[in-house]
Amino acid sequence: MKRIRSTGVLALITVVIPSLIALLYFGLLAQDVYISESRIVVRNPTEAPASGLDLALDQTGFGVPNEGNGTVISYLQSRQAITEGNTDGLLKNAYSGAEIFWFDRFGRWGASSDEEFYEYFLDKLEVAEGGNTQVLTIRVKAFGPTSAQAINARLVEQSENLVNSLALRSQTDFIAVAEAEVEEAAAEAKLAALELARFRDASGLVDPEAQSEVGLQMISKLQDELIGAQTRLRQLQTYTPRASQIPFLQTQVRDLRAEIANTRQSLAGGRASLSSSLAEYQERELKVDFAQKQLAIAQASLQDAKAEARRKQAYLEKISEPSLPDYPVEPRRIRSIIATFLLGLLAWGVLTMLAIGVREHKD
Repeated sequence: MKRIRSTGVLALITVVIPSLIALLYFGLLAQDVYISESRIVVRNPTEAPASGLDLALDQTGFGVPNEGNGTVISYLQSRQAITEGNTDGLLKNAYSGAEIFWFDRFGRWGASSDEEFYEYFLDKLEVAEGGNTQVLTIRVKAFGPTSAQAINARLVEQSENLVNSLALRSQTDFIAVAEAEVEEAAAEAKLAALELARFRDASGLVDPEAQSEVGLQMISKLQDELIGAQTRLRQLQTYTPRASQIPFLQTQVRDLRAEIANTRQSLAGGRASLSSSLAEYQERELKVDFAQKQLAIAQASLQDAKAEARRKQAYLEKISEPSLPDYPVEPRRIRSIIATFLLGLLAWGVLTMLAIGVREHKD
């Protein structure tokens, strides 16, 4: 009788009482839980299409994840997402209403902080990525169908805003780099042009190349005149050595030679010569041409960057809108009651065998 009595007490503690509690809670008190589901996918044009190996690995759970989906998952499971979603009290009000059973609602032990609500809400949120379709499924549990749908819609909207903001920031940074290069190239081109203008003002030369061509043409013309004068002078000296024109021609030849020498000196003689100025001018002009080409390349790169940024912009696509549940999926009342009863029986059997073993060992 003592053994039967002890076994009965053990069965009461492990089987009867837990089963009655489960029957009372799941049968009468447990709050109905509605689940709203939505499906989204983040399209990122920068990602290469999945290969056959990736698709095969996806089926085993080892495939390459979608980077955009990973960002959204991390965000939805973060404190920031819950804080932003609860700015108007939508989330906390959905789980802390007086009509919700005390054991199920938020704040049952006096909890009210954001950190405690974060831990509570993580049990109500499920975010999972599918197989090779890379579709992201968001499930939200709430104690009312409209609340579950509203919270799910809020989270999807926040995720879309996040993807858009990240894409805009990436696009802005990408274009900003190209614009900075254009500004730098424009500054270099302006500086080179200013240096060339200062050189022209200081030297008094507008175009040394053109002026050197004029000087060379003048030398050629003077040489022609010199040859003509020398020819006439030789003829007079040969045939009429007493001609009165000989001194005039001699003076003309001497003057022409001096003019040619002076012209050559101005073109290619010393630092003040035109050739020296031409070298400096060509160096500055080369800098101007190079700076202008760099500016043109930078401007073309800016246009390409804008086009590339528009082409590679990521976006969130809604595969299915948040559903409005019409039936509470949880709690699974009958299954939970039966599971509690069976677990109690298992515990009672194990503890009974242990007790019998201990007694036999003592005996």
